[in-house]
Amino acid sequence: MVGKIALNILNDIHSVLMPRSCFGCSAHLFRGENVLCTLCRNDIPLTGYSYNEENPVDRIFYGRINIKKCSSFLFFSEKSNVQRLIHQLKYKNQERVSGFLGDWYGQLLKGKRELEKTIDVVVPVPLHPKKSRIRGYNQVAGFARKLALHLEAEYVDHILIKTANTKTQTKKGRIGRWHDGRKLYTLSDSDYIKNKNILLVDDVITTGATMETCARTLQQGSGTTVYLASMAVVPKLWN
Repeated sequence: MVGKIALNILNDIHSVLMPRSCFGCSAHLFRGENVLCTLCRNDIPLTGYSYNEENPVDRIFYGRINIKKCSSFLFFSEKSNVQRLIHQLKYKNQERVSGFLGDWYGQLLKGKRELEKTIDVVVPVPLHPKKSRIRGYNQVAGFARKLALHLEAEYVDHILIKTANTKTQTKKGRIGRWHDGRKLYTLSDSDYIKNKNILLVDDVITTGATMETCARTLQQGSGTTVYLASMAVVPKLWN
């Protein structure tokens, strides 16, 4: 008890000397707040999509690839707090955002019959080793690890390998992205995921081309079933 009180005092002193700011509104974060202040966290647009009913993320992949089920945690829009979070994660060395979002989403998914005890492995969309060295981490890894923890699944980041270091494809058309993507990924050990239920995880779904290409690669493993999850999705695609 005394130790906990002392730790809280030290944390309070540290927050005064080196104040932490909300990634949404830049307000000072108080004890118990992490990454986002309470107001910004309550204002984050959750999709509310589940894995037991059809949702718009499922429909992105209809007619393209056989995916068991898809979902996304947040709605992504320009100049929003979700965009600010993803920007901090990918470009400002704020790796903790990944785990923060994964823990939040994982708690919402925990206990869902359609996922818990069903998913065997959670696989993040990989970065090319060169890009990973430059950034220092895969921005999806912390999110995927937390989902695996809450779903009681295995986190696996050595199976799906990116083989080419390409520039961003977000401005390419779906067909162009798909043709480029056919040779971008490979499996290091297809037997490892044989007959497994796999949850493939990415940061933001735009056209779905990256997830489609990665899922096709994972389906080269015999008997694999693929589910998809992402931190966020761009809703304008189906409006």
